[in-house]
Amino acid sequence: MIRKMIFIFLLPFFVIACSKNAITGRKQFKLLPESELQNMATSEYQQFLSKNKVITSSGNRDAEMVRRVGQRIRNAVTDYYAQKGFSKELENYKWEYNLVDSKEVNAWCMPGGKIVVYTGLLPISQNEAALAVVMGHEVSHAIFNHGNERMSQGLTQQLGGVALAVALSNKPAETQNLFLTAYGAGTAIGVLLPFSRKHELEADHYGLFWAAMAGYNPQEAIPLWQRMERAANGQHPPEFLSTHPSEGNRINQLNKFMPEALQFYKPVRN
Repeated sequence: MIRKMIFIFLLPFFVIACSKNAITGRKQFKLLPESELQNMATSEYQQFLSKNKVITSSGNRDAEMVRRVGQRIRNAVTDYYAQKGFSKELENYKWEYNLVDSKEVNAWCMPGGKIVVYTGLLPISQNEAALAVVMGHEVSHAIFNHGNERMSQGLTQQLGGVALAVALSNKPAETQNLFLTAYGAGTAIGVLLPFSRKHELEADHYGLFWAAMAGYNPQEAIPLWQRMERAANGQHPPEFLSTHPSEGNRINQLNKFMPEALQFYKPVRN
């Protein structure tokens, strides 16, 4: 009886927390205002950069490549949202792109367009188009609020579904770790499940669009993920694959998305 009463009490709360994504049309469970997450992202991003070796774009080809790809992906996303009449969804984004010196094979994007690429990813991406596929994938996770969904899940399961401000006040360390893990930037894997298959399909699907619209051949996604799979067969799988499950049918799905993505592809010279 008590459980039933709790369920009845909380049901309206969870219904209110469900909303439809403007681009994908999928219903999402989101407890947190995106503005709060963007404010937290700004703080966590600067803290992360201060504790890690950032490679500046001045005189460094790899850092300049990350900046260039990031800007092109940003332009593709903002243009697409504008065409669909959803520019307001991105109006508070303040995009940043940084290359960090680390052996980890990883990249991520926080709310508001806060992007990090690790140098360890570059030997596997191997070229600018493949890097664009990865960055487009990560940007999709951010703009489609996948991290918000994961963090809402974590707040509900681990901290009782309290408001973000309350969680930060009462359990700051746990909340910070929850946030970083939700966006693939955490040092501890296993606090939350990896991105769901729905999240991955959306990020794969639209990530190809952003790369193609940015002037990069989306077909580079196929050999990229083949290289990722080979790297995962070693003793230490890439961190990227720790939070991004790589099922055997991923390449098949990418091939299904490819004809649509190629319609957006117009090569751009550097």
